Amino acid sequence: MAREPAATTPSTSASPPSAPEPPPPPADAAGPQPSPFDPTRELVMGRLVALENATAGYEAELAETEAVRFQLRDRADEADVIRRHAINNLWRFTPDDINEALETVIGLRGDLSVLEERIRHATERLAEMREEREFLTRLLRAVDELPALDGATVDEEAARFRSASRQVFQIIEEERMRIARDMHDGPAQSLANLVLQAEVLERLLSRDPKLVVDELADFKVGVRDALEETRDLIFDLRPMTLDDLGLVPTLRKFVKEFGDKSALTARFHVVGEERRLPGNYEAVLFRIIQEALTNVRKHAHARTAEVTLTLQANRVVAVVKDDGEGFDVAATEARLGRTRNLGLISMRERADLEKGSLEIRSQVGKGTEVRVTFDY
Repeated sequence: MAREPAATTPSTSASPPSAPEPPPPPADAAGPQPSPFDPTRELVMGRLVALENATAGYEAELAETEAVRFQLRDRADEADVIRRHAINNLWRFTPDDINEALETVIGLRGDLSVLEERIRHATERLAEMREEREFLTRLLRAVDELPALDGATVDEEAARFRSASRQVFQIIEEERMRIARDMHDGPAQSLANLVLQAEVLERLLSRDPKLVVDELADFKVGVRDALEETRDLIFDLRPMTLDDLGLVPTLRKFVKEFGDKSALTARFHVVGEERRLPGNYEAVLFRIIQEALTNVRKHAHARTAEVTLTLQANRVVAVVKDDGEGFDVAATEARLGRTRNLGLISMRERADLEKGSLEIRSQVGKGTEVRVTFDY
């Protein structure tokens, strides 16, 4: 009889040989190392996205409100014509007709005032958001351009970031100090003088009313001067004409006033067809030209300064040229990191922000030329 094969059962004591562990990946195959600045970058990016959305909303609201304002102006003008016609021909209209015409004009003018206040508020808010967006973009660019962690410790990278941040905040603090000084020496002083003049008027009113008329004339002059100083300060901080009219009219006004205040001959030239520039180029160009002219006033000891703006199809070039003392560009550039010359740093950073190029040409005794170019 055939013998059955013995049944086999799987062994529970012996386990299959384990597979060998894979070798660790080489250092250069590792993925990108996380940066200690990633949270900062995410925070800045989030704020930039929020600003972009808010800016788009304000721009849409502003465009819609502007259209309504034009319609209201037309209606108010038509109503005013009817009002004048009714007053000039009283015998042809009843008192109710005249009252209705007056109420219509008053109502439309009131609506127009409210609308213009909304436009003014939206314009100011847009300017503030664009300034903040410009600053955050510069900060984000500074974070992105920090060197990677190639063997450097987190402490070393944090130190570099603190240095870059310190430079940004130093620029902000310098600007705040300048604003505070201008406010103290200008509008604040003028307003203090107006308070004293008001007290004099109050005393004269009870003693000799005839003298009040002459003092009032001086008082009105003081109010006009204080208002002009305040407007100049606002223009220096952020020219409203830059948003309303564009770069060319703003520069034309700024260069003329710069020449009047600096006691030198300042000229402005436009080459090409005048037009609005896209994006943030107008604000960046204005700030660079403003800084370049500030350097002319402070350091150049020049007799003339010329600003030339060349507008081409997809390029804009701005040149600021003076006949002053000039300087050694290479030596000055080499000292930028060790000195407080934040003006040149600011101009370069603003140009880099919009991927433009800034070139400074100068020789001792032969003046200086600052040229900035943007392609878009």
